[in-house]
Amino acid sequence: MLTLYHHPFSQHARRVAALLEQADIPYEAVPVALNEGAHKAADYLKINPNHQVPTLVDGDVKIHESNAILRYLCHKYSLTDWYPEDPAVRASVEQWLDWNQCRLSRSVIDIVLNKVFMGDDANQAEIARGEENMIELSAILGDALEQHRFLAGNSATIADLSVASNISQLQLADAAPDRSSIQAWYLRVCDIPGFRITLPKM
Repeated sequence: MLTLYHHPFSQHARRVAALLEQADIPYEAVPVALNEGAHKAADYLKINPNHQVPTLVDGDVKIHESNAILRYLCHKYSLTDWYPEDPAVRASVEQWLDWNQCRLSRSVIDIVLNKVFMGDDANQAEIARGEENMIELSAILGDALEQHRFLAGNSATIADLSVASNISQLQLADAAPDRSSIQAWYLRVCDIPGFRITLPKM
């Protein structure tokens, strides 16, 4: 059976859990207490030297990066609805997966980590940087979602699970984009049962 090391407030772990749940793939969920430093314990570092979650273990296979895990699951279980084989559609999925990690993720961390989790140690400069970057990023995402119901067309893919997990994280800080096209899309993703049940409970 697959093992997923995770934390409920990790958007990266939630996107993986969402696909596992939605595709009805059996797995064991092993919580890693980030707030207690369990991700830096020697035993966990043997599993993931990056001291992050998620980690997926499948026999001798260990995968650390959330989007790589999504791709792996789609390949292994032939989830072509979630990771379409058409080259143009797949290129769009790949583009949004990379955009999410290379551009959106940093701003989400700047805002949410500081506003929600750091308390008196919050870095106001990082919050300001994240909020400034979100102006451009929200416009890019919102414009794209004016064209389609989902990021790569009219059906949900792993790109939607990935990007929407970051939008759900922004909601923890009351910082989710208010663009109507983004909000409508996010509600459509929340209608996916596997995604909905992974949303964090404050």
